[in-house]
Amino acid sequence: QVQLVDSGGGLVQAGGSLRLSCVISGLTFTLYGVGWFRQAPGKEREFVAAISWRGGTTSYADSVKGRFTMSRDNAKNTVYLQMNSLRPEDTAVYYCAAQRLGIGSMRADEYGYWGQGTQVTVSS
Repeated sequence: QVQLVDSGGGLVQAGGSLRLSCVISGLTFTLYGVGWFRQAPGKEREFVAAISWRGGTTSYADSVKGRFTMSRDNAKNTVYLQMNSLRPEDTAVYYCAAQRLGIGSMRADEYGYWGQGTQVTVSS
């Protein structure tokens, strides 16, 4: 059974930092690209960041470039999203998602497995 367990969300003041984690089990982790998406109340789910299955390529939404960094630890079957200089507009539920042989797609419909989401709230 494939499971993606994302965690690390919370309440933080603007300018602060959080690190999200996504632990993936039930599949061959090294064959999967992973993405982070987010959804704010009343808005559509949007792409945040992704890392390729080889780990050599990362991609970011323009709104988070220079502030967020995504990485993966194949020994722990885990991906991370380090979020710095957080802004109130970053407030959303964040989801990790996995795509077989993914190279960092920004399209949510290309990901077959999803985590349950973790809430990030940034206060002004």
